[in-house]
Amino acid sequence: MTAQRRYDVTAARASRAVLRAYSTSFGIGTRLLPPRSRADIEAVYALVRLADEVVDTYRGPDAAQELDELEAQTARALVTGYSTNIVVHAFARAARRTGIGHAEVDPFFASMRADLSVREHDRASYDTYVFGSAEVVGLMCLKVFLSADRRPGDPPVEPPDQAVAGARALGAAFQKVNFLRDLGADHGDLGRSYLPGVDADRLTDADVRTVLDEVRGDLATARAALPLLPPRARVAVEATAALYDRLLADLATTPAAELARRRVRVPGPVKAAVVGRVVASALAREASARARRVVGA
Repeated sequence: MTAQRRYDVTAARASRAVLRAYSTSFGIGTRLLPPRSRADIEAVYALVRLADEVVDTYRGPDAAQELDELEAQTARALVTGYSTNIVVHAFARAARRTGIGHAEVDPFFASMRADLSVREHDRASYDTYVFGSAEVVGLMCLKVFLSADRRPGDPPVEPPDQAVAGARALGAAFQKVNFLRDLGADHGDLGRSYLPGVDADRLTDADVRTVLDEVRGDLATARAALPLLPPRARVAVEATAALYDRLLADLATTPAAELARRRVRVPGPVKAAVVGRVVASALAREASARARRVVGA
């Protein structure tokens, strides 16, 4: 193994460690992907998490400078393909391979920067924030999925419009669910109110229904685009969406006052069962398709 290859592998392993440390739901979905796509998704997640840590965990007096430096490192690495920050290095390699660029990266960092100053969102700032913090992450993932078989020198795959709409909607759905799950912590610990027109201290069941209805619409848009994904990416997204379906069901049956006090979670065994059903359905679908091909031949 060359020295450069060793560094690339180390960076990829670091990104995988970040994902495993911070997310079980997202991590379960990535395990259904082929190795190349899995590594690229892990790199995307790790960069996103690194920025989150600056604005949500560190929050020091120089947090803005730390975020600026992380963005500058990322911008340089998009050009050079190299960074001394191993998470940025892994992301840049994935981005250059899949066509991720400033159209996705810049809005993401803009939304992260908003977390340092915006305490309450109106509808316009909310939509802008969700686009930068979540929808562009969905677009990054889409580019990864569509580039699974891309060969060196081939141009990036241009996603069809319906796939773009589906990726954005899926990212938005996940983010909105997390806004509900983290309502108490965001408001009480971080002093932020993301949901426009919603008073976290006086959350009502009607507020919850409004958000959940919006999420269900986003998930419907995302699911309509699933056939445009490569087979294994489709199963991975189906599994992750199914986990959020379960969260939606739990959120819908949790009193609003309780949502403001605790984070609703899906137990590990339940997650495994949900994903198992999705995988079993996908295998049955593939077996049926093979049988039809044999009969047709």
